[in-house]
Amino acid sequence: MGIVNRRNAVVGWLVLKAGKRAAKKKAQSVGPEARRRGAAAGGALAGLVGLLLFWKKKKSGGGDDTA
Repeated sequence: MGIVNRRNAVVGWLVLKAGKRAAKKKAQSVGPEARRRGAAAGGALAGLVGLLLFWKKKKSGGGDDTA
């Protein structure tokens, strides 16, 4: 008997469905203030990472390697 069989596939599918439902309920229960704060923090973090990557590339002088 192998690891991948119909029973394990069904169990995995049910776990994924239940997990998605639980995640959706939890996301809906979060207030709008917390969502905005999280989005702002995520945007700021993404901007900082982008700035650092740009600065690193600029500092190394690797700008003319396009053919």
